[in-house]
Amino acid sequence: MRYIKDLTEGSRVGDIYLIKNRSSAVTKNGKSYLNVTLQDKTGIIDAKVWEPNSAGIDEFSEKDYVEIVGDVSSFNGALQVSVKRARVASEGEYDPADYLPVTSKNVDSMYAELLEIINRTTNPYLKKLLQAFFVEDVDFIRRFKFSSAAKTVHHAFVGGLLEHTLSVTKNCIFFASQYPKLDRDLLVTAALCHDIGKTKELSPYPDNDYTDDGGLIGHIVMGAEMVGEKARSIEGFPPVLLSELKHCILAHHGEFEFGSPKKPALIEAMALNFADDIDAKMETFTELLDKSINPGEWQGFNKLLDSNIRGTRLE
Repeated sequence: MRYIKDLTEGSRVGDIYLIKNRSSAVTKNGKSYLNVTLQDKTGIIDAKVWEPNSAGIDEFSEKDYVEIVGDVSSFNGALQVSVKRARVASEGEYDPADYLPVTSKNVDSMYAELLEIINRTTNPYLKKLLQAFFVEDVDFIRRFKFSSAAKTVHHAFVGGLLEHTLSVTKNCIFFASQYPKLDRDLLVTAALCHDIGKTKELSPYPDNDYTDDGGLIGHIVMGAEMVGEKARSIEGFPPVLLSELKHCILAHHGEFEFGSPKKPALIEAMALNFADDIDAKMETFTELLDKSINPGEWQGFNKLLDSNIRGTRLE
């Protein structure tokens, strides 16, 4: 099959894709059409069905695998598909593994690096806590490796949570090397655990959508609860250390307006907030440029980055 990352302006599409989203819309002239998001393991692309009731357009729903025939064009600097024909594919015509967006990095290598970081932890209580999650809890490990780090914004792919967590942790290790006041073990443990609640906040692919608890409670509070539960199984875990660790998790979004239940009161919590924010924004910027057909041109205003962005023009 021809993957989405290989589509170019002016090319013809004729392959099976997963329908990530589907919604009805109306043009300024009152004509009905469909907004559709097509997905495969290399990414997503917007599509329009301008004649949804015409012959050759089967009725289809979100999460269906649909054979799409159409033309690729450019609109506002991004590619989109104008769908001419759509047929719901039968089981056996496609391999589901081709349709899940996945990290470009090796999951086993990343996880081995994460375990090596845990092995270098010297505080016995924090090390036991990390091992309880990342070494001993088989169900958690499976979900952690498979989970994305977000629904849409950054690292929204299988393995995204692992990739993001490792990157944030490495940022924190660098911070600890530069600022001696930081408690390295506390900061690294907080970094490794800061988003573990996302294993419960988001459903697994292909849905990758908010669960009931994700919508009602959220990954920050759930992550703090998960840490508290594991710590209770470790004899003699210091209560103050647990409170400091939970505070780092609860404050890692930095500001109330960004969904943080607490603002950083510890230097480790502030460092974690910066490390998390750096990785989220750098990945967001990277993904935007990767998807652009003209990354050296102005891309428009991005709400998360709060700026009109452009890629570097390399001469």
